[in-house]
Amino acid sequence: MRAQLRDWFGLLCRSIVCLFMLTSFAAAQNITGTVTNGTTGKPSAGDQVTLLSLSQGMQEIASTKTDAKGRFSFTPPADSNAPHMVRAAHDGVNYFPQGGPLMPGATTAELTVYDSAKKLDGLSQTVEVDRFQSDGKQLEGITLYAVRNESQPPRTQADDKHTLEVVLPDGAEVDSAQAKGPGGQPIAVELAPASQKNHYAFTYPLRPGETQFQVAYHAPYSGEATLAPKPLAKVQHFVVMTPKSMTFAAKDPQRFQAMSDAQSTIMVATNVNPGEDLSFRIAGTGIFQTESQQGAQGGADARGGAMGGSQAAAPDNRPGGGLGAPIDAPDPLHEYRAYILGAFALVLVMGGAYVVSKSNAKPHFATAGAGSANNAPDLTDEREPAAVPRDRNALLLEAMKEELFQLEIDRQKGKITPEEYSRAKGALDETIKRALTRARSS
Repeated sequence: MRAQLRDWFGLLCRSIVCLFMLTSFAAAQNITGTVTNGTTGKPSAGDQVTLLSLSQGMQEIASTKTDAKGRFSFTPPADSNAPHMVRAAHDGVNYFPQGGPLMPGATTAELTVYDSAKKLDGLSQTVEVDRFQSDGKQLEGITLYAVRNESQPPRTQADDKHTLEVVLPDGAEVDSAQAKGPGGQPIAVELAPASQKNHYAFTYPLRPGETQFQVAYHAPYSGEATLAPKPLAKVQHFVVMTPKSMTFAAKDPQRFQAMSDAQSTIMVATNVNPGEDLSFRIAGTGIFQTESQQGAQGGADARGGAMGGSQAAAPDNRPGGGLGAPIDAPDPLHEYRAYILGAFALVLVMGGAYVVSKSNAKPHFATAGAGSANNAPDLTDEREPAAVPRDRNALLLEAMKEELFQLEIDRQKGKITPEEYSRAKGALDETIKRALTRARSS
């Protein structure tokens, strides 16, 4: 009996050692890839490529340069069994793989970089969405901008002074600002005051494709406000959204067209010229409901109809405050189906997302005041299908990567205290661990 136990124990030990060696071997596999210059179409030689550990607060764990054929190779630490991110720097701009982080077991990454210039032709602003709400104490706003870079040959516009200048209402105080590059995830960025009053500047680079920006702010409010936006550049679609309980009145009623929607007042002006006066007045109070609240409200309304009454939905009190996540609101631009402006509401990022179109097809608007079922667009068919849990995990990890990166920057710049850094990093690390656990179990 003792001999059998000895043999069994020896076999178990050998199995554990073999498993450890196999795991270490898999973790120690080289991460290789190629960096291509999208401007020239040739391999990008001499670019700095860095390997970042997502489980260590975006810590740089390896660095190298691409060879003459744009190739690179890393050997991660033998005990590293966590997701990684590869970053390539070219002409002062950072680029990441389109596929996002490298999950455990992934060993290749392909990156595309572009030459940079301070000014480019081929830039256009496709949309501006101004979303307002008020609880009666102050006016809260979220403005989203989408800028398309179709430069030929494709290049990145990068300027340390500003790449996009925006104008906010009088008295507005900025709460947060985010940017999202083509195919990337939203990250917190700085919005610096420009030379003129109420003008602010983003310095986030405009890579080829569409870059999306968001500003959340609040302003004094006494029950009504007159706003006078004058876009600095031509805008294909200028959209104003308010809750149904608030009123909207344009200085030029013919300039805006109403879009039918059960939850919001949506007014759209198309092909807006630079400096054009789009003044309008909003009045009253109202808070946008989230999609979950709308579902709960629908159930309450059904029950209330049977019992003779219903209760109003509670305001959105999620972390981050403000307007909540516009992605939870109904699709405001039915005919513009295409890209969602960011996952700006991913856990730690206060945000918003609106659906806009990649095409220039004229939308089918309802006339102002029309609200019949025949004129109302079918919003359900135009929504993006729900992502499967595994996709959500991958998106969450990408968002955590951006947040960890921004956290490190804030720490290095002295914007946060060591205690704040420790708390934030601990929360992010725990979230990453939980996402990895779910990914493995699925």
